[in-house]
Formats: sequence, C-alpha cells, structure tokens
Amino acid sequence: MTKEEKVLVIQEIKGLLQDAKVVYVADLQGLNAGQTSEFRRQAFKQNIQVKVVKNTLLQKAMEQIEGVDYSEMFVSFKGNSAILISETSNAPAKLIQGFRKKEEKPALKSAYLQETFYVGDENLGMLANIKSKEEMIGEIIGLLQSPIQRVVSALQNRPETAEAAPVVEENPAVEAPEAAAESAEATPSAE
Repeated sequence: MTKEEKVLVIQEIKGLLQDAKVVYVADLQGLNAGQTSEFRRQAFKQNIQVKVVKNTLLQKAMEQIEGVDYSEMFVSFKGNSAILISETSNAPAKLIQGFRKKEEKPALKSAYLQETFYVGDENLGMLANIKSKEEMIGEIIGLLQSPIQRVVSALQNRPETAEAAPVVEENPAVEAPEAAAESAEATPSAE
C-alpha cells in the first residue's frame, strides 16, 4: 500500500469515526468468506457499518479524532480487526453474541460507547444487555401509561346499573309558616 493510499484509508476511517457515538472493534479472523458475508449482511440489516482495517491505520485515524481519546483501545489492536459503528449502543454486541451461537468468532476486542471504554471479550454480555435509547424511552412511556390505563379501565368497567341519587321531593305537609297562614285565611271555616 502506497503512502497516498494509506492517507486515503486513514481519512476514510476518520470520516466514519468523526461523529460516531458507538464504536466496536472486533476480531473476525477465522471466519471464512461465507461467514464473513453473512456477518456483514446481518450488520447491514441492523444499520451497523462494518469495515475491516489495519490496526496501525485505525490507531492513526483515532489519534487524529478531536474530542475523544481512544488510546485505551489501542492495547486491543492485535491481529485482524474490524470496526463496527452503530447508532444503537447494544446492537453490535447483540450481533456478535448472536453470531457466536453458531461460530467461535467474532470476538470483541474493545468498544467505546456512552463515553466509556470497554476492553476485552469478557465485556460482550454486559454490552449486549445495555438498554438502547429507544428501549429506555419505550419503558418510560410504558410506565407512564400504566396508571392512565388502569384509570381508563376502571372507568370502562364500572357497572352501568348504578342507581342515581334519589331526588328529594318537597313534602307538602310541611309548609313554610307564611304559606300555612295564607291557606288558613283562604279557607272558610265550617261553623
């Protein structure tokens, strides 16, 4: 690879990493061409960008990114490396975990998400269980809707035959004193 080609590859990697909030570095070594194609296909379906890179070029690109110090990840840059970039924090971990149900690889080398670094394959399970932003919003909406749904359900299930409050009628036997006096004057006395 010529120096110009290396500069272009570094620029391409920088372009991928510049605004990335979720970056995983995985080891795909040991996967045959068919398995690698299947891994890429599944990644594409989940909106995960996959790029196989040389470790030295990846490190140089990461060193040039402003705002994030990726140096904690550099110790994991050995052997074959692929970067996985996603908008959803747990999607690459779930992809790797799901793929490993059939194969030994890919292995997680390191990850950067939510401003935290994770180095080593032992972090894969924990990363897969992190709730994504969409999952958290869904849970919060569900929790907020729950009391409202109970109130609506209670209102809909109340008995329809509920008795209305009895209407109080005026008792004609008990009249106001003025009305009683008027009626006494109007009635002739039977003598």
